[in-house]
Amino acid sequence: MSPCPNGRPDPGARLAAYKRRIRELTSRVGGRGMQEVVARLRSYVNGWRGYFRLAQTPGIWRRLDEWLRHRLRAIQLKQWKHSHRIYQALLKLGAPAPIARRVAAKRLGWWRNSNRHLKYVLTIAYFDKLGVPRLL
Repeated sequence: MSPCPNGRPDPGARLAAYKRRIRELTSRVGGRGMQEVVARLRSYVNGWRGYFRLAQTPGIWRRLDEWLRHRLRAIQLKQWKHSHRIYQALLKLGAPAPIARRVAAKRLGWWRNSNRHLKYVLTIAYFDKLGVPRLL
């Protein structure tokens, strides 16, 4: 961690290290199922939250939580791969047919598609049920 001019560690470097590690744990390549990804995340995120638990930065925690869920949505889309499978899976999760059709028909790439209509289907409650840890 590079020090700030006042000699203290740069908080931006800590956030960058956190994001770098989360990217490693949630890589879209490697053939891991969502349960395995969540299990790997749980110990790291809980440890990180415990270490920084006294920090009064709810805005940063919230943005990191949103970013993590965005990554998990992209992983889920990539695991479903094909538009017909995406459509069927979203219907099974209770998505309205028009939203499932829009998500399945988009050719924007996993990352861009995972932050549009998909966040209304794969909600915070969905990730809580999977056991995804939260920072807030």
